[in-house]
Amino acid sequence: MTTTATAAGESAANPRFAEAMRALGLDDVLARTRRFPEATRTAAEAAEAIGCGLNQICKSLVFAADGVPVLVLMDGASRVDLERVREQLGAGKVTRADAGVVRDTTGYAIGGVPPFGHRTRTRVLADRSLLVHAEVWAAAGTPHAVFPIEPRALVSHAGAELVDVREQTA
Repeated sequence: MTTTATAAGESAANPRFAEAMRALGLDDVLARTRRFPEATRTAAEAAEAIGCGLNQICKSLVFAADGVPVLVLMDGASRVDLERVREQLGAGKVTRADAGVVRDTTGYAIGGVPPFGHRTRTRVLADRSLLVHAEVWAAAGTPHAVFPIEPRALVSHAGAELVDVREQTA
């Protein structure tokens, strides 16, 4: 897979997300955004396109905790344990949000949801598994674009709480 070049001054990121990155002073990160001709909608597709490990992908997943949207940032090789999310939030029930809720909450379609720069203010949980890397890659507001970022900066800019919500393997 190859990246697509963009014109000078043009970003590979979704325009609204690019503006959010500029507002956060992340112009240097924005400049490193990569766009691919094929979709990087899944963590596996993104890792293959970038040439990194699956666990270096940051998935941005929206769930509903008692009907209230919450964003969970998780490494691409792991699954979210809904029971652990429920306990973390003190919620009665946690389910995966449908595509309409994801778009209404974040302003982005599933497969392109970035970790910050959303339409609405949403509670964000970030799994500690992201911190084992020097750099992770996340969606840049479109299923075709990703950006690299240091995990602690990602957590900070997302306003995330560090938690352990990864499904444990036997």
